[in-house]
Amino acid sequence: MGRLADLATVAAAAAAARARGGRVVLTNGAFDLLHVGHVRYLKAARELGELLVVAVNSDASVRRAKGPNRPVGPAAERAEIVAALEGVDWVVIFDEPTVEHVIEEVRPDVHAKGTDYTADNVPEAALVRRLGGRVAIVGDPKDHSTTELAGKLSRRRR
Repeated sequence: MGRLADLATVAAAAAAARARGGRVVLTNGAFDLLHVGHVRYLKAARELGELLVVAVNSDASVRRAKGPNRPVGPAAERAEIVAALEGVDWVVIFDEPTVEHVIEEVRPDVHAKGTDYTADNVPEAALVRRLGGRVAIVGDPKDHSTTELAGKLSRRRR
């Protein structure tokens, strides 16, 4: 079971894992209304290393990216749910538009993103590579989305 912590604590844990020879994997997302696509994405990310850090978008950053009706659940609860998933070691909440600040502190060996990206259009790819890491695209095809799930729930209530 993963632990929710501040960025300094997570960065120290990542440095310790690397010192022991472990590969650190970082992934990020809103994880609003957790669905099977999220589970598959996190499982695939975990397979790339010995320590999996998940950065969860704050409520404000989700609203900026997805609109005023999101997130459905508050960041602390979304992070707690992600931390409870098998294979997740650490969870940190971030407020910036991209996960670059977390990358700078954690310095992952692998930055894992979902299949809605390519290795060339990950916003943080240049930073990851400059710090000596690599970008990996993981998970199943983007057949599941929180936006779609929320829409189905809304239509059923009508």
